[in-house]
Amino acid sequence: MLIDELKKIVKGDVANDEKTLADYSHDYSIFNVRPETVVFPKDKEDVEKLVQFAEAKKKAGEKISVTGRSAGTDMSGGPLNESVIVEFTKYFNHVREINEKEGYVVVEPGVYFRDLERELKAKNLLYPAYPASKDLCALGGMVNNNSGGELTLQYGKTENFVEGLHIVLADGKEHYLEPLSGEKLEAKLKEQGFEGDVYRKLYQLINDNYETIMAAKPKVSKNSAGYYLWNVWDKKTFDITKVIVGSQGTFGLLTAARLRLVPAPKYTRLVVIFSKTLDPVPDLVNDLLALKPESIESYDDKTMGLAIRFFPTLMKLMKGGLFKLMFEFIPEIGMLLRSGGMPKMIILVSVTADDEKELERKAQEIVAAATKYKLLVRNVKSDAESEEYWTIRRQSFALIHSHVKGMDAAAFIDDIIVEPKYMPEILPQVNAILDKYKDKLVYTIAGHPGNGNFHIIPLVHMDDPETRKIIPEVTEQVYQLIFKYGGSITAEHNDGIIRTPYLKEMYGEKIISLFTETKKIFDPDGIFNPGKKVGDTLQYAAEHMKK
Repeated sequence: MLIDELKKIVKGDVANDEKTLADYSHDYSIFNVRPETVVFPKDKEDVEKLVQFAEAKKKAGEKISVTGRSAGTDMSGGPLNESVIVEFTKYFNHVREINEKEGYVVVEPGVYFRDLERELKAKNLLYPAYPASKDLCALGGMVNNNSGGELTLQYGKTENFVEGLHIVLADGKEHYLEPLSGEKLEAKLKEQGFEGDVYRKLYQLINDNYETIMAAKPKVSKNSAGYYLWNVWDKKTFDITKVIVGSQGTFGLLTAARLRLVPAPKYTRLVVIFSKTLDPVPDLVNDLLALKPESIESYDDKTMGLAIRFFPTLMKLMKGGLFKLMFEFIPEIGMLLRSGGMPKMIILVSVTADDEKELERKAQEIVAAATKYKLLVRNVKSDAESEEYWTIRRQSFALIHSHVKGMDAAAFIDDIIVEPKYMPEILPQVNAILDKYKDKLVYTIAGHPGNGNFHIIPLVHMDDPETRKIIPEVTEQVYQLIFKYGGSITAEHNDGIIRTPYLKEMYGEKIISLFTETKKIFDPDGIFNPGKKVGDTLQYAAEHMKK
């Protein structure tokens, strides 16, 4: 059996018992894919031997593949695989180095972000490219998905913070990859061996198709669809990490990452804006962007309703006393009563400064911008009050995922993005599409209006056969709308099983052929996480929806 062979080559743990296979058959997506076995490698030698083993088996004609996994909070089916799952949180969970002087950290893929955040906070440092699931996710998934979140507006996504990657490639050896230019790049392109071959082939592919590749880059502020070939070569620096970040483990198994850090701001203030309609939001967002806030986040009336409905759960997440939290919600309740009901959108605007007077000035600018549109606004002056809003935003998916009985939170149109100026046109049309199916689903909307990026999480009955018909219908209609406005089908959550079949519609045949060729350059025998980015089909997705 495969498990017996694996136990002979790795020092770590290997398991294929029913509970383990069931646990690793799902993530936060709508899919269930049962693996053959799960390996918990203890060190880089284990990972190297595992890849060498898989390569030998594949060359001998056997069906085998390896898929890296850390926290399993992916919403696209990215870490799901029918063969071998390589789990990193058990042993690859160390922060190897925090260099305060040079401003970087070296982390293993199984490190939970919450643990890293605690260490960085003690040193007044910040890794800002974290997602809303920051209390649940791990660094390996963040790098492989090119994660971003509430601070992306100011700082950018993971791709902007990766300085180097330790990764086991298809030759079964760990390599350290980093940006190269000048003589170092020339030397690398002449280097013999697998790594040199990868550099030469990728360099040629990008040079030969440079204009086509650059024209294919989505015209949005963030994108996680496809391979980011347009970010690798600017004619001066060849940064191979730019195509590995966000590749969902389809090129190799990540063993460590060097990530850039920034100083943590001394003071932060939250301003909350309540809008009864979506009409003023695009113009308001444009005005807010001119003021250069740290972040602009939002959630809708349905999300706020869920927060009220599941207040006891929210109380636990906020780790505060019941009466204290109820008291903190009194201003919102009063505002809602005075304004005639729940606002259509709640907008969170965060500003930072190293001086308290400067902080207040920035906050007042935000208040003035909102008042111009006659919107209700709160200048929140305590961390405890701010946390209530951030908890609702960050925990919105967890609330619906765990507490709406009889229905499943189905992430399938969960990460659309267009230019912010199109929001008043796009959102009503998306609502109209979803409302056609209101007898079969309900939905919430949260997201990043400063980027024009929204997360729509429908609630469906996955045990209803009709759901399997509705999901591709809704997906196709929403994605065609996004394509019409030149957007991307995923800004942060990546492709996985759910979106890979739609990449051809988004990019066209030529770019898909370049994606396929890129995959072959790194993984000629196809052993790393098959069916993600290239090669997946709608039929496979339909067959593996959880029941």
